Amino acid sequence: MMAATSDERSVMEPGKTNSGQSQSIDRLKLLYPIVDEEKTPLPRSWSTKDKYTYIGLSQNNLRVHYKGYGKTHKDAASVRTTYPIPAACGLYYFEVKIVSKGRDGYMGIGLSASGVNVNRLPGWDKHSYGYHGDDGHSFCSSGTGQPYGPTFTTGDVIGCGVNLVDNTAFYTKNGHHLGIAFTDLPPNLFPTVGLQTPGEVVDANFGQLPFVFDIGDMIHELRVRTRLQIINYPMPDHGQGQWQTTLHRMVCTYLVHHGYLDSAEAFASSTGQVFEEDYTSIKNRQRVIKLIQSGHISEAIDVTNRLYPGLLDRDPNLLFALKCRQFVEMVNGNDSDVCQNGNPNQTSVIQSTKAYVKSANPTGSVEEMNINNTINGTSPQFVNGQIEDDVDMEESSVTGVNGIKNSNGYQNGNLDSNGYKCQNGEDVDMEIDNSANQSQQQSSNIADTVTCSKSNKKQLCGGNKQAIEKMLEFGKQLYTQSVSLRQQFGKNESNKKMLQDAFSLLAYSNPWNSPVGWQLNPQERETVCARLNSAILESINLSRHPPLEVAASHARELVRVMSMNGLGACGFAFVDNIIQY
Repeated sequence: MMAATSDERSVMEPGKTNSGQSQSIDRLKLLYPIVDEEKTPLPRSWSTKDKYTYIGLSQNNLRVHYKGYGKTHKDAASVRTTYPIPAACGLYYFEVKIVSKGRDGYMGIGLSASGVNVNRLPGWDKHSYGYHGDDGHSFCSSGTGQPYGPTFTTGDVIGCGVNLVDNTAFYTKNGHHLGIAFTDLPPNLFPTVGLQTPGEVVDANFGQLPFVFDIGDMIHELRVRTRLQIINYPMPDHGQGQWQTTLHRMVCTYLVHHGYLDSAEAFASSTGQVFEEDYTSIKNRQRVIKLIQSGHISEAIDVTNRLYPGLLDRDPNLLFALKCRQFVEMVNGNDSDVCQNGNPNQTSVIQSTKAYVKSANPTGSVEEMNINNTINGTSPQFVNGQIEDDVDMEESSVTGVNGIKNSNGYQNGNLDSNGYKCQNGEDVDMEIDNSANQSQQQSSNIADTVTCSKSNKKQLCGGNKQAIEKMLEFGKQLYTQSVSLRQQFGKNESNKKMLQDAFSLLAYSNPWNSPVGWQLNPQERETVCARLNSAILESINLSRHPPLEVAASHARELVRVMSMNGLGACGFAFVDNIIQY
C-alpha cells in the first residue's frame, strides 16, 4: 500500500480547520463514532501511573523519553496508555514518531494487557506484542522475535493498527503497510511503547493530528464489508410472504403513529393493510401534532384538554414540559398568546424587559433586575446560569467591570469606561458617574440610558410590549407550577433544567444568538411533540412507540451489547445507515 499524507478520507470532514483541543476531539469522534467515551474512554495519552520509573513523560504526556541506565535488558522500561482500546473502535490505529533513537535504538512499539510487566519491552511477556526498531523483529508474548519488517530509527513514523473484527494487528512505516504482525489478539489491550537506552525519545499521535498512513481507506472498507454482511444475511423463507407482510405492517403503523395520514392511506391501500386506530382519532392526533410543530403550544394544550379530558392532569410533568416549550415560543413570538404585530420601538430583550420593570417598579434599575425578580419576586435566582432556590437577590449580585453589579447572572456585553457594547457589536453611549455619593443616581442613569441601536435582528415576543408583559406573567405562573411539582413529587432534574434553560433566554440581548439559543430552533419542538403523541396513544390503549422504532432501538441496543462484549464488528454497524441503505 502506497504512502499517503492522510486526510482520513470518509473519516474526517474535508476542509476542517478547527485548531487545538476542539480539532483533536472532533477528529477522534469522527474516527470512532460508535465509541461512548463516558463508558469506554479512548486512549488519548500515556499514563503517568502505568509506567516504569525509567520512563519520563512530557508535552501533555504524549512524548516519552528514557531516563534509565541502559546497560542491560533489565533496564528496559515501558509505558501504557491511560485506557485500553474500546472494541467499538472497530479498527484502532496510532502512530509513534522516533524523535531520537538514542544510543542504541532498542525501542519497541505495540500492545499489552493490563498488569503486564513494564520493566520489559513490549512483546517479551504473555499478552504483550511489539515491533522492535533495532532488528525489525516482531515479538509475540516471547523473548524470541520473528523477522517481520525493516528496522526504524530517528525520523521514522511507525504506526500500529488493531483490527477488532478479526483480532489482528498490523504495522506501518512512514505510511507503508507492513502486513499482519499478530493474530488471535485478546480484548482490552493498551497501546504500549518501550525504551531501553539513554537518549531515546518518541512522540505519540493517537489521532489528535492527521496520520501519515491513510487509515481512512481501511476503515471505509471494513464499514462496507460489515454492512454487506448484515444486508445479505440469509433470512428464513416461510413461503407465504410472512416477512414482507410484517414489514408492511410495521411501516404502516409508523406512518399512522406520526400522523402522516395521507401517506399511510396510500401505503395501506397498496399493501392491503388495515389501520388499528380509527380515522377520527388519527385526525385528532394529527391536529395536535401540527399545532406543536408550528409553535402554537397554548392551542395544542387547549385542544388536548378538549379531545382527551384528564390526560394532562394525570401527567403533570408532561404538562410542565409543554408549558416550558410555550414559554420558549412566547420568547420567539410564535405562540398564539403573543402572535401580534411587533412594536418597532422594541429591539432587544434588555430594552423590552427594562420597559416592563420600570412600569412595575419605577425606582428599580437594570442592574437590580434578573430573571428572578423580572418574573417573580420569589422565583428562582440565576447565578452564572444556574437556578438557585431560596437565594436572596442582593447576595447573588455579580460585580462586573468597573465595580458595577450585574445581578442577572449573565454578561450581555462588554462594559468599559466609554460605555456599553451590545452583543451585536454596536457601541452605545452610557454615562457613568464614578463618585461614591452618586452611586444611586448611577444605577438610575444606567437603567435609563442603556439603549441598543436599532437593528434588523429578531425581537422578543415579536417586539410587542403587551405580549412581553404577558410572557413575563406566564413565566411567573410557570415557576409557581415548578414549585408545586417539587413539593408534590420531589426534585426532578429534568424539569429543573427545562425551566432553567427557558428562563435563561431572557439573560441575553439577542437570545437567538446565545448559548441557549438552540431552544428557539423549531426542531426542538419534536421532543415534546413525540412525548405528547405517545401519551395520547397510550390513553386510547395503543402502543406508545411504533414497532419499527422499537426494532431500530433493539438493534442499537444489540450494537451496544456487542461493544460491551468485545465484538469489534459493532464499530461498523451503523443502524441508521443500514436502514437508509
